Amino acid sequence: MEREYEMAPKYFVVKKKLIEMINSEAFSDSGMIPSERELMKMFNVSRITAKRAVDDLVGEGYLFRVQGKGTFIREEEAKHDLISIMSCTEDIVKMGMVPTRKLISQEVIEADKRRQKRLHLVAGDKVLMLKRVYYADGMPVNYTIAYLPIKIFPGIEEYDFSKESIYNILESKYNVKITSATRTLEAVLVTDEVAELLELDQKEPVILFRAITLGIVNGREIPIETFKSYYRSDRFKFYINQTK
Repeated sequence: MEREYEMAPKYFVVKKKLIEMINSEAFSDSGMIPSERELMKMFNVSRITAKRAVDDLVGEGYLFRVQGKGTFIREEEAKHDLISIMSCTEDIVKMGMVPTRKLISQEVIEADKRRQKRLHLVAGDKVLMLKRVYYADGMPVNYTIAYLPIKIFPGIEEYDFSKESIYNILESKYNVKITSATRTLEAVLVTDEVAELLELDQKEPVILFRAITLGIVNGREIPIETFKSYYRSDRFKFYINQTK
């Protein structure tokens, strides 16, 4: 093994030693590895060599970068059930992590044609638009933009959704029974606002959900919400339980 290391490129040696340290849990409990400058001193290599080794490990799924914070060991990604209907906060709790959220904006706007179609609205109808970032153990994992019809939920704009759960309010204050949802999923590259809020570099891939949620209101099943959610692809896996 030592002979193999002697003949290998320096970046490869650094890379293999980092893998050994990851597997032996030699790094701090935070999961952050040393900076490139620290790796240069640790392995007596150039910055180019240290960066090449880290870049390779990011590409191979051992590590992931958080803009402005550092490079971290990628643990087994959280699994998200595509079938269940849960709030983002419930998802994070189920993952065994501490959820927090930040309200980016909350405003009443006129529904555009796309929202009219999805929520069975007409021209002039208004929706509450909520933009929120969800955090798991302090790390941003999800950015969601949700739309709720004002005529179905009068006064909903008065609630503080920096603290309140949408589904809790719909169920407890408006007596809605949430029944089903139609979802689409695609991979997209983030830019601008999404990249900044999720602390990602421009053009990094994320998983984009679009959904229409249905619920029973006054005895009728109708669309009650439409949303799109951007999930960090380095922190989430999605699965479907199937039976025969």
